[in-house]
Amino acid sequence: MSQHALITIITIVLNGEKFLKNAIDSILAQSYQSFEYIIWDDGSTDHTWQIIQDYAQKDNRIKPFRNTNNQGIPKTRNLAIQKSNGKYIVWQDADDISVPERLQIQIDFMEKNPEVGICGGWLHFFDESGYKSIRKYKPDDKSLRKKIFRYSPVAQPAAIIRSNILAQTGLFNERFQLAEDLDLSFRIGRQALFANIQDVLVNYRESASSITKNYLRLAELNTLKVRYHYRNKGYKPTLIDWLYNLLQLTSVYLIPPGVKINIFNKLRNSNS
Repeated sequence: MSQHALITIITIVLNGEKFLKNAIDSILAQSYQSFEYIIWDDGSTDHTWQIIQDYAQKDNRIKPFRNTNNQGIPKTRNLAIQKSNGKYIVWQDADDISVPERLQIQIDFMEKNPEVGICGGWLHFFDESGYKSIRKYKPDDKSLRKKIFRYSPVAQPAAIIRSNILAQTGLFNERFQLAEDLDLSFRIGRQALFANIQDVLVNYRESASSITKNYLRLAELNTLKVRYHYRNKGYKPTLIDWLYNLLQLTSVYLIPPGVKINIFNKLRNSNS
């Protein structure tokens, strides 16, 4: 069955000329080839659009789109989803590299587990100096749901989502900027199960220009808002969850971003 299921892969890119080719090549090299690939330029001022056009001319599975002005990731993702035709949606960030078997592994899993609405996998972090740590995620819904008020259940850069689930939950909420992924996960979790492949699916690039690093305070505050929003909407945070979030709120203004990211990674990996 999975040999014929169409996947829609979506890449949103802004001024990504440096690494975009690596990301696109990692998709074109996938062992599973039944896909359409939407690449959406969100108002780039470098050579990003030319790169996208060049690839689209060589492979008709690539569907290029462009915003004349920067609209942001949530809004542009929503536009791309509305253009999609696949049974599944897969994210491919513009500076990451998917392993060659990623699509085959994920679609095989989703076809065999229809109760799962979103499935991620492990991330292998790397930068200019080489490969670093692996961020692991628990495999089962029960474990992921238990920690959802502390950690995201699925790494969105490695996620595959059923299109029919998105039709039920709605798309990304633009008011939760930099935490829209978590908000969507909470909504998906009210309709279906979470899961993660127990292997590296994406090589995740860390860089000094990372949005998360540069806007960490906004990301944290909106993450806390999302968690609070869903406290009585099909989820029940524990006392430990409340204490964890209180500590995180306090740290927003007290701990430098670089130090905080290191602390989070250690805590996250110790609970994987």
